[in-house]
Amino acid sequence: MTTEPPIWYTSSYSENGGQCVEVATNLAPATGTVPVRDSKNPNGPALGLRADAYTAFVTGIKDGGFDTTV
Repeated sequence: MTTEPPIWYTSSYSENGGQCVEVATNLAPATGTVPVRDSKNPNGPALGLRADAYTAFVTGIKDGGFDTTV
């Protein structure tokens, strides 16, 4: 079990409008998960995503797979 603390960061693409999530990718190698939390509630719960699911999600965003402008 890892004792490494999560190192939280917000995407550089965030516009600082308060609607952001933070991720701690530093835990992926040791735990296989990427914690995600609401930046407005840093002491609240975090959702632990499987590292491969998180990678697929980020790839989908970069590829425009979630573009809602139709």
